[in-house]
Amino acid sequence: MKRLLIILATLMATSAWSVEKQGSSIGQAMQVLDSFMYSFNARDMEGWSDTLNYPHVRLAGGNVYVWETKEDYSAMQVFDRLEATGWDHSAWVSREVVLVSENKVHISTVFQRFDKQNKQMKKYQSLYIVTNNEGHWGVQARSSLAP
Repeated sequence: MKRLLIILATLMATSAWSVEKQGSSIGQAMQVLDSFMYSFNARDMEGWSDTLNYPHVRLAGGNVYVWETKEDYSAMQVFDRLEATGWDHSAWVSREVVLVSENKVHISTVFQRFDKQNKQMKKYQSLYIVTNNEGHWGVQARSSLAP
């Protein structure tokens, strides 16, 4: 009986540690996604690049894109193309954690694009993989149904 109690106590302690670590990972990942969206809407390419981990992978529009460094990503010109569609800003509609470990969180998201009058444009599903690389939490990969 004593042995059973020791095993149960060990399992409970391990479980509590795991839940605490998962909560910390989820909190870090959500904070990254908040910063990602904020810097994206601010059209702050440097800040947006800081929310990523490299190499960074994006699957969208039937293509796979890989940026090896922050400098590669920062050199992109994305905002003119988006603004040409009428886009002004985006917002998260939902974010659901689907997989979590101490250093990686997969988040199923839906985001909405808006025009300057705050009129809803398109809504897209996506999957973001947020990782902790050497103490830096960032989006490592994302796959979306957006073009």
